[in-house]
Amino acid sequence: MKKNRLFFLISLLMALCILCLSSCGTTSNAASSSSGTNSASASGLQGTDLGATPAPNFQLVDQHGKMISLSQFKGMPVVLTFFYTHCVTLCPLIAQKIYVSLNQLGPKAQQIAIIAISADPTGDTPTNVLAFSKEHGLEGYTNWHYLMGSRAQLTPIWHAYGVAGLPPNATVMTENEMTHTSVVYLIDSQGREQVLLDSNFLPSQLTQDVTILLHK
Repeated sequence: MKKNRLFFLISLLMALCILCLSSCGTTSNAASSSSGTNSASASGLQGTDLGATPAPNFQLVDQHGKMISLSQFKGMPVVLTFFYTHCVTLCPLIAQKIYVSLNQLGPKAQQIAIIAISADPTGDTPTNVLAFSKEHGLEGYTNWHYLMGSRAQLTPIWHAYGVAGLPPNATVMTENEMTHTSVVYLIDSQGREQVLLDSNFLPSQLTQDVTILLHK
């Protein structure tokens, strides 16, 4: 089952890379582009249908030094993505879209968890992560967690979610060295992966998805 899931994720993410994804070392005009592969499913959710597959659990430390696991958020929808703080294109763009969506949700935004997992075990220090969180207006949300760890801790999680983290010794902002996967997973209150949004998603699409998941 795990091998089948991994094959599915790899195939899906490869397709997204061909269609829409770009590296954080590449500029993007995603905010003004069309929604790309983020079409509506039969349930009304925007994004690529993931078939309600159980989301792999993880446990890492957040920006406040608190141990956080995915399983502790059973009962609320989870927005899951992968960032690194020195990114100057897609990570800030996705963070801004999440911020806009949270504002659109209003008080309901406090009923969801927003989790970013580090794609850079070296550069994502607590100081950098706190600065990133504040810069993008996310620190004020109760359930915002930017999770960090060593490469040994992060690699299995990247693998489980079909994500490419930054390679070792990636210190220069170049297309080859700073590539990582820029996607957003929507996980329902039962801990199941519902849809995957590529980097071209619109804030309104995320808002719609979360609203639907809040009523599931």
